[in-house]
Amino acid sequence: MENEQIIKLLNQDIQDEHGAIIQYLTHAYSMGEGEMSCEIEAFAREEMRHLDWLAETIVELGGQPSLKRGTMNMSGKTPPEWMADDVKLEQGAIDNYTEHIKLVDDPKIKRLLKRILADEQAHHGKFEHFVEKAKREGQKDVRGDRKDSVTKTLNWGIEHEYTVVLQYLFHSYMTGNEEAKKQLEDQAINEMQHLGWLAEEVVDGGGSPKIEHTSPDQSTRTTDMLKADIKIEKEVAEAYDKAAKEVDDAGLKELLIRIRDNEKYHIEVFNDLLEDEEGDEGLGEIVNIPDSGG
Repeated sequence: MENEQIIKLLNQDIQDEHGAIIQYLTHAYSMGEGEMSCEIEAFAREEMRHLDWLAETIVELGGQPSLKRGTMNMSGKTPPEWMADDVKLEQGAIDNYTEHIKLVDDPKIKRLLKRILADEQAHHGKFEHFVEKAKREGQKDVRGDRKDSVTKTLNWGIEHEYTVVLQYLFHSYMTGNEEAKKQLEDQAINEMQHLGWLAEEVVDGGGSPKIEHTSPDQSTRTTDMLKADIKIEKEVAEAYDKAAKEVDDAGLKELLIRIRDNEKYHIEVFNDLLEDEEGDEGLGEIVNIPDSGG
């Protein structure tokens, strides 16, 4: 199988992993605190690891990882029905990985897909167990219908955090700068934490988290990436600062200020990386100036 065909298959898998992450997080947040929701969040983190492995493999093959989100099974109305939807999603993943393992010839990629398949099979079994457990424990949807300005602000924050998680991950996969790669991965993890904090705050306040994103920047030149990352961080730091001044709840104000300060830290990190990257580019230009022979 040609690299182009393998990249296409792996990007299909990435899209499915992406969809699974959001489906599982939505279900976990909607159930509130508890052992089951914590386990489901852990599954989402494992799916994120799968996405990361697949993306790195795609880049090694000369491709670009897809940021599209695959189909999700979100028809259920109650936690037992959600768990049944998750069983179906995992079965779909098992079927797809089983087929892709047969199609791919590369032994390293085949081994990776088998590794991911083992996780999906384990998730499938756990979700089957959760269907009955959710019924037995009387798990309920703890979301409310609050739609005031505070909920709107929090859902705006979720949208931003989701967007930059995708943006920073994509940039980390595409950059050739190892320090930038590390920092972008670290900041993506931090933004994922923010998303979780905000979603939990929405639920605690009687609202419903809306986990959607806008268009992430997909620059492939490191200086362009960092400039885009600095720009969005400056905008959002100002927005969080404004929101913190407008809310009355002390706990929420503290959370927004904490996130704002994290964003300011990201700006400083990205500025340092940009300075170094531009300095290296400038040095390269100087080194490559032809000798005039004077």
